[in-house]
Amino acid sequence: MTAVLMVAFHYPPCFGSSGIQRTLKLSRYLPDYGWCPIVLTAHPRAYAQTASGQLADIPPTAHVARAFALDTSRHLAIRGSSLRVMSLPDRWVSWALGAIPTGLRLIRRYRPAVLWSTYPIATAHLIGLALHRASGLPWIADFRDSMTEPGYPRDRLSRMSYLAIERQAVKHAARLVFTAPSARRMYLERYPALSPERCLVISNGYDESDFAHLRPGSSRAGTSKRLRVLHAGVIYPEERDPVPFFRALAGLKRDGQVGAETLLVELRASGSEEEYGRLLASLGISDIVHLLPAIPYRQILQECSDADALLLLQGPSCNHQIPAKLYEYLRVGRPILALADASGDTAAVLAESGGATIIDLLDEQAIRRELPGFLQRLRTHTHSKANPLVVNHHARHVQAQSLAACFSTLAASRHRGSQSDLRSADRST
Repeated sequence: MTAVLMVAFHYPPCFGSSGIQRTLKLSRYLPDYGWCPIVLTAHPRAYAQTASGQLADIPPTAHVARAFALDTSRHLAIRGSSLRVMSLPDRWVSWALGAIPTGLRLIRRYRPAVLWSTYPIATAHLIGLALHRASGLPWIADFRDSMTEPGYPRDRLSRMSYLAIERQAVKHAARLVFTAPSARRMYLERYPALSPERCLVISNGYDESDFAHLRPGSSRAGTSKRLRVLHAGVIYPEERDPVPFFRALAGLKRDGQVGAETLLVELRASGSEEEYGRLLASLGISDIVHLLPAIPYRQILQECSDADALLLLQGPSCNHQIPAKLYEYLRVGRPILALADASGDTAAVLAESGGATIIDLLDEQAIRRELPGFLQRLRTHTHSKANPLVVNHHARHVQAQSLAACFSTLAASRHRGSQSDLRSADRST
């Protein structure tokens, strides 16, 4: 097989980020299409949380190198603070100090044909850029979502640093990869000199093998008065603001349309438990909405399978992003309550697949008006289901095939260029 060097911060035993799955699953399925993954990741000390649960999922065909890395906020802070420059572009910039020389050694040893780095840790693209310039290997910058937007990052120095890396990627990367069509359009508009052929959309997805050992979920609707609606993963206070939903629930409770005896909303690993706990208590719905800690990935999938419905939150500021959990939700096959802007990419995927009730995340009155009907459809088993033929297109092996085709194109182009240089040299002698 031909080798590819993959620069990714999130990789087992990292725990608590959905970003782990993209690199892990690509490294599993790329060998099926002729590519051997060489994964350059960070030393586990740099991760805020670690767990051994997915270490067994690292494929035996993957060669994993863990380079020196520190978390500035934890390892280099004095009395709880650190120099700002030591956290640019992010808290893991020290990873570049270990990853660049390690990457060069890996390139000399394995002779990869292409180089791939993946966001959302900006330092990964910084490493990818350095290795590309040192080796001349074709570089694929996997942006996933946008690095910068108007007003993001909010911190001025972070934004300047991100923009500098982004511009270098646009200038030097052979391909830019996004997970949503509107993110690709945004970058083409932002950088007029960027050719459409260099920009690909390879979405996130689900891995069928993760679902093979799940116990079949059985909805309790119709057999139990209390419906269970689950949200799995982080709820960002701004981008996925749950406050209108909480207020709508409080209003419905006051009206007697919902109560703790009829509805349970579980927020698993929301990430802002203290803030949300106070808010739920002030609204009087702590008996309906429960905050739960993080658990291993496959346990979360089992919980999704066992729930009566799955909750998805996505605000209009993220219309060109699609939560990675959406694809796992679709594969589970439970009805989805999607609180999202109807004009965004998240709503577009759900409209194509079916199986979701879509309500504007920020419209408290619309949520309050439409939620009782959604719950009634759950009870009567009349909610629509996702189209399995559409869902199948989001399997991880399909995305690995698309990325492998990109690698092959770039490797072949580089080979043709090398052959042309040799012929030119022969003619000159």
